[in-house]
Amino acid sequence: MRNPIASLPVVGDLVEDDYVRSLLGGTIATLGVLASLAFLFPASVAGDLAGIVFSRSTAASTARLAAPIVLAGLGGIFAEKSGVINIGLEGLLIISAFTSVYVASIVGVGTAVLGVPAIWVGLLGGVVASTLLAGVFGVVCIEFEADQIIAGLAVWLIALGLAPFASTVFFGGVNTPNLGARVSWEYSAVMVAVATLASWWTLYRTAFGTHLRAAGENPRALDTVGVSVSRIRYAGVLVSGVLSGVGGSALALSIGQFVGSGQTMVQGKGFIAIVAYLFGNYNPLGTLGAGILFAGLDATQIRLQQLGYAIPDTLVQTIPYVVVVLVLALVGRTRIPAAAGDHYETEE
Repeated sequence: MRNPIASLPVVGDLVEDDYVRSLLGGTIATLGVLASLAFLFPASVAGDLAGIVFSRSTAASTARLAAPIVLAGLGGIFAEKSGVINIGLEGLLIISAFTSVYVASIVGVGTAVLGVPAIWVGLLGGVVASTLLAGVFGVVCIEFEADQIIAGLAVWLIALGLAPFASTVFFGGVNTPNLGARVSWEYSAVMVAVATLASWWTLYRTAFGTHLRAAGENPRALDTVGVSVSRIRYAGVLVSGVLSGVGGSALALSIGQFVGSGQTMVQGKGFIAIVAYLFGNYNPLGTLGAGILFAGLDATQIRLQQLGYAIPDTLVQTIPYVVVVLVLALVGRTRIPAAAGDHYETEE
């Protein structure tokens, strides 16, 4: 009997590769033009901008800000390619950010558990918290077939209220004290790079990746060959919890503190992560490029303000979204998995 999964398309691999090449090529070309203008007109706005873009401080800020966006975006890919739309990434980032700082403070900076420094134990604690919350989301959506969008919003709102409340209970305020120890931006960059390559390999070079993509494209075909669609979808959701947990923990531990005021220190990065993987057309490499673009623009606008240019940060922050529209219009369109958001009843 012919395996029905074998007849499935590779879920747009060729389209995604072309898309990623166009995206990366456009980014490199833009940086090349900027560098040329800076060389020709060093005392101009272009010269100042190039000095900011190519500075070490901007690279450090970009790596720190990109970590939660890219990692949560990668997690969103795993969930949505399995057929579950997880818009609760913001909540996963928030809960992991707080938990990582809380666990690290309990262990005590300067001490270790089984030889593991407190800061890394804190990161592990954040991953566990995020994965548990993602697991609850998975049960609600897969087992009880709740509306995935509403459930995702619930995850966000629960974390948005719970993390600052817990901070107030344990630390006396929505903002925790500074730990005095941090995860360096170099570590954040390495985590992002490793996670991106591992995600790409898992999705396109392993049996699990094939099953995951089939669950989001044609779950009936997956069910026909005896693979549990529910288990694959649970796995996709849990992976989104793990990756988001690493991203949220890295964000908080990069400054050694959880900030719970307003929309918390996460400040919408979970929702930006969704845009990032849509921009990257569900490709880990494209998501990496989009995440770096968003984070780089954020880091750049901060330094432009410091140079005295009266450019509203809200205006600068719209640039990535304009670029998204232009790229999608000129290069291609995002291809959403066919069964994303649909519940599936296993056939007996």
